[in-house]
Order: sequence, then structure tokens, then C-alpha cells
Amino acid sequence: MTPLQTDIERRLAQSEPAVEVLLAELLGGRCLRVYIDHPDGVTLALCERVTALLSEERERYSLEISSPGSERPLSKPAHFRRFVGRRARVRTRHPRPVGHPADQRSAGARPTSSFTGELVGASENEITLAADGGIIAIPYSEIRRSNLIED
Repeated sequence: MTPLQTDIERRLAQSEPAVEVLLAELLGGRCLRVYIDHPDGVTLALCERVTALLSEERERYSLEISSPGSERPLSKPAHFRRFVGRRARVRTRHPRPVGHPADQRSAGARPTSSFTGELVGASENEITLAADGGIIAIPYSEIRRSNLIED
């Protein structure tokens, strides 16, 4: 999680404690997209309230407030634990080997930074994904972006 997301969460918790910030990401350095969720759903009125509360960000960036949709972002250990058993796409900061090392040599597999598969575990330190190349453990510190995908 980025310092920007942490700051946004802290500020929203004061006025909108039921709002969960799923992801705050800078796009191209000029657009700030904030995905939010709420136990009663995300409405236009809620997005407007959150936009008003983030006036500092509106001055610095083009601000977009969005509901998670079907391809919900996953950015915290609790998110991953909640969706164990669902399919996810995980993009890592650095390319990682796929599958077992012996299989990689024989199949000519190259390291990759994008994995798609079933989320089979989520501890405090890493997730475990059953991807096409096999089971892979990815530390949270290596995850650049992750989201659920349609089954």
C-alpha cells in the first residue's frame, strides 16, 4: 500500500468510517483513481461525498472515485484472505520464475511478472496462487497490482 493510499484512508476514516479504500493509484502522474467500497454499496452520492473530502487531491490531480466492479482491486492481506478460492490476476514488481525450477529448464520457461490463477492462500506475508505454471508464492512486497477476474 502506498503512503498516498494510507493518507486517504486516514482522512476518510474521520468523516466516512464505513468507506473502505480498496486502492488509490496514480495514472500517468496526473490522474488519481480511488476505488472505494461500502457495506451498503457505492452510490453516486457517496462518490460525491468522498470527492468533496479529498479536496487537496482534487487540487493536485484529476480525481476519479470509483466502485470496485467485477474486477475488484486487491491491495491488502485482508482482501486476499476474503477472496481465497476466486480467480485473480497478480502483477509483480519484478519478473518471477513460473513453476518448479526443474520444469523451467526443460520447458524453456521464462520469468514473468503477470500471473493469473486461483487464489489458494493468503498469509500475513504472501499470497499463494495456483497459476498455469504451477503453485507460486508471492510476497505482498512484490505485488505491484492485483485484481479479481471473472470466472
